[in-house]
Amino acid sequence: MTSEAGSGPLLRRNRPFATLWTARTISLVGSSVGQVGLLLAVAQSASPVLAVTLLMLMDDLVPALLAPLTGVIADRVDLKRLMTLLELGQAAATAAIALWLPALPVLLALFLVRAVFGQVFTPASRAAVPALVDDRDLPSANAALGFGENGLTVLGPVLAAILIAFTGIRGLLFIDAATFLLSAFLLPGLPRITTRAGDLGQQGSFLLHAAEGITFLWRTAAIRLVFISFFAIVFFNAVDDVALVFLGKQSLHSGDSGVSLLYAGSAAGLIVGFAAVNRWGAGATAPALLVIGYAVGSLGNLLTSTSWAIAAVLVFQAIRGLGLAAQDTAASTMIQRAVPRELLGRTFANFYGSIGLAAGLSYLLGGVLLETAGPRGTFAVAGLGGVVTAIATGIRIRSHHRRDQPEQALPDQTADAELTDPA
Repeated sequence: MTSEAGSGPLLRRNRPFATLWTARTISLVGSSVGQVGLLLAVAQSASPVLAVTLLMLMDDLVPALLAPLTGVIADRVDLKRLMTLLELGQAAATAAIALWLPALPVLLALFLVRAVFGQVFTPASRAAVPALVDDRDLPSANAALGFGENGLTVLGPVLAAILIAFTGIRGLLFIDAATFLLSAFLLPGLPRITTRAGDLGQQGSFLLHAAEGITFLWRTAAIRLVFISFFAIVFFNAVDDVALVFLGKQSLHSGDSGVSLLYAGSAAGLIVGFAAVNRWGAGATAPALLVIGYAVGSLGNLLTSTSWAIAAVLVFQAIRGLGLAAQDTAASTMIQRAVPRELLGRTFANFYGSIGLAAGLSYLLGGVLLETAGPRGTFAVAGLGGVVTAIATGIRIRSHHRRDQPEQALPDQTADAELTDPA
């Protein structure tokens, strides 16, 4: 544990964590710039709708299917070295696309390589956090990472809009590759982060260790609860990604500029939410924060179904963003506290993989709901489903609390500890 004692913001007093946060944020802001370039590049193909759809599938769904396997990698090797190599690999794949701008099949293949590297990096970075900060700082650390991953990345499209007139599509992609290289330059400043299961590579097969990760998450009450409830929340609420544009155009009769603003609401809520959790999140237990996040985020979508103007949508989606920040921070903290170090990589890989699958299913649900219930009905179903999930999760946590409450536990960790026993 390299966390430095003292008070004040975590990023100021913990240099190793600040290094990880800086490298991760730079890389992700660059990726959001490059994403614009990639979308513009594939949109020039003969079948632009199909091309963009395939690009999104390569980014989310295919790596998610590989999650049980990619997580094993994060549990086998030194995380500092692994994350550095992954950033270099993403830089190489992105630079190849920028130099070549190849035909769609080759571009998608290169992008898939980059996406798989990114799928490994995400759980590796979260698995590294408990080795860098004290347990009491985990909520603040996860909120800071979430702020960089989901908050500051909104700068990417803005920067892309400004830069593309000067750099073109290739320039955006080269900027993306450069940020991967800068991240790889910073990451060696981390201490060595090794797994406690040093003989993992010698005991059993790769597939056996992947199966062990899945078995652990299903047999452990805390992790099973986080996985199932988070999957349900994403399944219901991710439809807003699809439905917002139709709410703006069909229900509120807004133009393209007004519709574009709708997506700024949740982004603003995310930024404020992560900042708030980073500042005051240590005062709440992670399970309580998880339920609050589920409820607030779902309420935001439910209220959005009643919107009468663009301004109302912005406010309600900002409320949703506050909930997203809380639930993201709480879920990561619960996993880090409940999972043995030698299984953290696999657990986080499976967690983010399940989110990708839930989001894909949610997009399908959104398409059906938009056709049958319209935009307002879609948001109402999403919000109600999320609220029911929040209530069910709260009841489940309370039942564990009554049954398994430890007699001796630290006051701020009691609710976390009671969920860590296998059930």
